[in-house]
Amino acid sequence: MLQKLRSKLVITPWLIWLGVMGLILLSGAIAGILVFWKGLGITNLTDRVPWGLWITLDLSSIALGAGAFSLCAGVYLFGLKRFEPIARTATFVGLIGYTMATLALILDIGKPERFWHSMVYWNTHSLLWEVTMCVILYLTVLLFEAMPIVANLEWLRKRFPRIAEIMSRVHHYAPILAIVGLGLSSLHQSSLGATYGVIKARPFWFKPEMSVLFMFSAIVGGISLTLFATMLSSRLTPKAKINDGLVERVAQFVGYLLIGYFYFRAWDALATSYTYDPGRTEGLRFITKGPFSFNFWIVEMLFGMIVPMILLLYKPTRVNRFWRMVALFLVAAGVVMFRWDTNITGQLVLMPYVAGQAITYTRYVPSLVEILSGAAIIAYGFTAFSLGVKYLRVVDHTLVEEEHEKVHVKSTEPVTI
Repeated sequence: MLQKLRSKLVITPWLIWLGVMGLILLSGAIAGILVFWKGLGITNLTDRVPWGLWITLDLSSIALGAGAFSLCAGVYLFGLKRFEPIARTATFVGLIGYTMATLALILDIGKPERFWHSMVYWNTHSLLWEVTMCVILYLTVLLFEAMPIVANLEWLRKRFPRIAEIMSRVHHYAPILAIVGLGLSSLHQSSLGATYGVIKARPFWFKPEMSVLFMFSAIVGGISLTLFATMLSSRLTPKAKINDGLVERVAQFVGYLLIGYFYFRAWDALATSYTYDPGRTEGLRFITKGPFSFNFWIVEMLFGMIVPMILLLYKPTRVNRFWRMVALFLVAAGVVMFRWDTNITGQLVLMPYVAGQAITYTRYVPSLVEILSGAAIIAYGFTAFSLGVKYLRVVDHTLVEEEHEKVHVKSTEPVTI
């Protein structure tokens, strides 16, 4: 009996990958249970630094999932149908990103059983309420947009063909869902930045351009992650079939977007150096000359914008798949670092409560519980995308062509009476 089991169970890279992800998910689940049991007191979050690693994960997941609304808008609203295979992948990545953000918020809010309060007790004067409602509604839109993708599951098509057929038909409403998704996602992507920008007690955040930066970084980072995940999948498994020409064209568009993103980010950071502004000037020194200077100058500006901008706009490196993947990964990493630097710096510079007192600084290092649970959220994202590639044909550019051919055949079939 044992010999039969051993002969059937073959250790493959796929099983090793699932095993590693499973261990990370298990450790994160234990850490999450401890947080729910003992409260946020076992974390390193304080009244001075209430938004830490989990909120950065939330902000980054939402930003890197923004390729869904960006690419779907281009395909279904602006008629760029040839990019539909990439938009399909972006939809699935967006769904994963927003569920990752939801998991991070469940850990962070302290009272997860009260998540429904925002839907019942409306606070229309709160930006966080608007963000919450838009995220809930947009997540619902993503679920509808992902139904045709889930309908490709072979088990579902064999066991419940009628349900799979109904889910596939949702694709006919893609333009409507794209319009609704564009509105909701644009609202909450910009409102995330506005949430920081209206906090007057934190001068480093208190500026109107935060909405533009959050919106710009989300579009650039979301498209880049979708393209990187697409190319990486095609290298790791034959189940991922891509049209490299389409990927290369969208990557060039990302290169042009990086010009605008670099300008806004540099202008936002350096424009505050003209005069002394209490709190904001100290925050600028903290991020450009202090502990976060490496993050800002090297990770964000150099490797997150300048290097990938050159790689993606220079045709020989853009056509080269390796350098294109490097550039796209650097852009996504730079956006994550921008969210981390912005979120943390505004909290580490402490304004005095009494006039005349000096501005002080604090520090924040995530606790083990935060790190383990945060790693589990990331592992969930990796696992979900891996399963999507293997079983749902998430990265398969030939699938869209096959579906169009089926529709064409049905439309040309003679009508019998």
